[in-house]
Amino acid sequence: MRERWYLLGLLCIPLLAVYLHFPPPQLSPALLTWRSGGEFFTFRGSRIFYRESYGAVGSSAVVILLHGFPTSSYDWNKIWEPLNQRFNRVIALDFLGFGFSDKPRPHHYSMFEQASVVEALVSHLGLTEQRVNLLSHDYGDTVALELLYRSDHNRTGHLNINSLCLSNGGIFPETQHPRFLQKVLKDSSFLSPVLARLINFMLFSKGLGDVFGPYTQPTDAEFLDMWTGVRFNDGNLVMDSVLQYLNQRMEHRDRWVGALTSTFIPVHMIYGPLDPVNPHPQFILHYQRLVKRSTVSVLDEHISHYPQLEDPTGFLNAYFSFINAF
Repeated sequence: MRERWYLLGLLCIPLLAVYLHFPPPQLSPALLTWRSGGEFFTFRGSRIFYRESYGAVGSSAVVILLHGFPTSSYDWNKIWEPLNQRFNRVIALDFLGFGFSDKPRPHHYSMFEQASVVEALVSHLGLTEQRVNLLSHDYGDTVALELLYRSDHNRTGHLNINSLCLSNGGIFPETQHPRFLQKVLKDSSFLSPVLARLINFMLFSKGLGDVFGPYTQPTDAEFLDMWTGVRFNDGNLVMDSVLQYLNQRMEHRDRWVGALTSTFIPVHMIYGPLDPVNPHPQFILHYQRLVKRSTVSVLDEHISHYPQLEDPTGFLNAYFSFINAF
């Protein structure tokens, strides 16, 4: 039996070697356009990608978009132009380790650092004194809560937050259900780097498709764009490190949930109820019980974890109703 496993291992070595040297997919025309419309700034020696556009004349309102895991700022592409018609400045970035930003390894990725990346971008753009609106999703929700904590506690470098809109993020560890692969990658210690290297487009698209609704699945081209963003600069090799955010959410739960429940800044939640990561009705009932000052928009029952991509019109209607109410 031992010899059989040994031979199987030897056979796998060349296959694995071929896989590891398989080139990443080329950027599609859509991703090339997205990238060419952005710029880079430097944060602690790493290049961070961001996009900024000027829109509504006569308005000074600014919105900053914070994307989720494992994707990038491109998550906002379907609602970018409508936001541009409502806000004077629309800004999005790829967090460190995501999209077109640098993906250093080894590196200790943390939500605290990602919040500092956002603060550095705000300073870079000369918006330190400007009140900004935060619109976040998934991973970005927790970054937003760290920014909210800093703002409400007058920490150095904090943002002046005008409003916060969250969407389908694992805000509460007690109601969150990470996907199987996420749990394996974040907790498998020495095996995690190996497993991260074995993820391919088929596994990625299957895993990501599971958190979209059955009637709102991305097209093959959209799945490939998401995977291309992950593979760019070998981002698949840092997924296990980035996924430590799940452990950080548990460790710092009181800090971030406390910031959300105690703030007087206008807060809204846009929620796709078919989300297997934050299942209905447990998540939204828990949210409404704890975050009493927040308003909530629950989208159609077939909308899942990526509401801004699955139902951009419903998402925008919910967001504009919130932002126009104060």
